[in-house]
Amino acid sequence: MHEHAGTPPKWTANGHVRADRAAQFMPFAALRGYYELLRQEARVPEPRHELTEEEAAALSQVMARVRKRQLVRVRYYDRDAYVEMTGCVSQVDLVARELWVVKTKIPLDAISDLEILEDA
Repeated sequence: MHEHAGTPPKWTANGHVRADRAAQFMPFAALRGYYELLRQEARVPEPRHELTEEEAAALSQVMARVRKRQLVRVRYYDRDAYVEMTGCVSQVDLVARELWVVKTKIPLDAISDLEILEDA
């Protein structure tokens, strides 16, 4: 509740200070964590597949063209299953061998497929 300096607070009929009207319309996260749990439940654990020489060469060619702010679709192995995400590249770190898509750090060795959807 933010009252302007010098403005007296507004009172409700039962004698309580009235909260900012906009506060009642703020989003309520009753199911916090629920959607993340659903995403995790939707994961189907599967073993990791090694890339063939042809797949590795094709992936390497695409990786050489990836730049910051490009929109990409990446499929990678995360713990026990393959995950696919689409987003903008925020960082390419060849020394640490990591690709950052938005705020997700993806080890280059975990990537099985990479597609550049839109150049920056």
